[in-house]
Amino acid sequence: MERPTLLIVDDEPGVLESVSKIFEREGLAVLRAPGGREALELLRSQPVQVVLTDLTMPGMSGMELMRTARTLAPQAEVILMTAYATVDGAVEAMKEGAYDFVTKPLKRAQLVRAVEKALEKQTLLSENRALRAQLEEREHNPRSIVGQSLPWRRTLETVAQAAPSSATVLLLGESGTGKELLAREIHERSTRARAPFVAVNCSAIPETILEAELFGYEKGAFTGAVQRRDGRFALADGGTLFLDEIGEISPQVQVKLLRVLEVGEIERLGGRSARVDIRLVAATNRDLPGAVREGRFRDDLYYRLNVIAIRVPPLRERREDIPMLASHFVRACAHKNQRQVAGLTRDALAVLQGYDWPGNVRELENAIERAVVLGKGELVDVADLPADVRGLPRGDGTLAFPMGTTLEEIERQVIRETLRHSGGDKRLAAQLLGVATRTIYRRLEELRDQEPEAEGADSAAGMRTDG
Repeated sequence: MERPTLLIVDDEPGVLESVSKIFEREGLAVLRAPGGREALELLRSQPVQVVLTDLTMPGMSGMELMRTARTLAPQAEVILMTAYATVDGAVEAMKEGAYDFVTKPLKRAQLVRAVEKALEKQTLLSENRALRAQLEEREHNPRSIVGQSLPWRRTLETVAQAAPSSATVLLLGESGTGKELLAREIHERSTRARAPFVAVNCSAIPETILEAELFGYEKGAFTGAVQRRDGRFALADGGTLFLDEIGEISPQVQVKLLRVLEVGEIERLGGRSARVDIRLVAATNRDLPGAVREGRFRDDLYYRLNVIAIRVPPLRERREDIPMLASHFVRACAHKNQRQVAGLTRDALAVLQGYDWPGNVRELENAIERAVVLGKGELVDVADLPADVRGLPRGDGTLAFPMGTTLEEIERQVIRETLRHSGGDKRLAAQLLGVATRTIYRRLEELRDQEPEAEGADSAAGMRTDG
């Protein structure tokens, strides 16, 4: 770790020499200056954490030096050395921003304590700046972990327990639930955090070249292999390799992957083996036990992968996280696309919570980015959301009625389908249909009186009477 730098400024050579020796013995990097102008030259040329300066000096006083130093090195703390007769001047300097003052004749303990406290303040300020930068990055990074629902908290607790170990982890869940995000969290919480994290989407790489991508190849291993190339396993050596969509790999790759897990060796195309030290995290949205039963996935490999299995809940099982996720994505997408969008309307949030999200968090993020980019107001509203999210039936986004269907029947079907989509929430259904909630209640009562089926549809939709 780099030593803190202290700049000592005094026009008396004896004081400059003795004070410098004190702090050199304390392990600080010490710079000396016999006057204010020389001190400013040093401040211009290199970083300084603390300036310890005499208050009364010819040419440029300590007060003048402090004022100029605040422009050249605003991060530096200034401590004044002063005689008893000029204490009032030192107090005045503190009002203008000096950190502290010490009185002459100087005492070693007093000097050291003042500088130590100034350096402690510097450390705290540095940590706060780093923390703010981290928070800023998280705020504007769509890939941050967001959520407080019970299913999500349970998943994160298991991740936290598994991360420090060296055990293989298998993440199970639908597409778009955040499996790669959790894989990175496992890596960052592990002892391998400073080593590489390498992610491979096995379904995105053609089967014919996946083996070469994972294990590498020797020169001449196949036509076009003009030089040796390391695969993803070698690139992840010492760190974590994340294999997404592990259920898509071919039987040949399964055999080679099993060997890596059993003996810690990869075999490059061309025949040469090499040792690797990796922690494997795999993920799938497939039914691996079913694939094992059908003979499409090796049972011995499955047992090797399934040391710690973590189920990642779909978004429909953690609906209470949707407002928090949506707000986070609005901020991140607004920053990314340089849009002045502050949040979402209450109606838009209600619609988001009423949708099933088959694409999970990834679909939510895409829907929010579309709304942020195409919306015209400072808040994302219902009209800014994609049509399927707003509640139109999936498919071509329309309801079809045969010629001659009565208006009464059309109205009945529209209300029924809207209530079914909203989970029976009459308030949300009214918002989607653009009418008052009391209108929904009134029309339901009328339809119930006209046809008993309406009551059955009402119940089937699981309607809530709390609106």
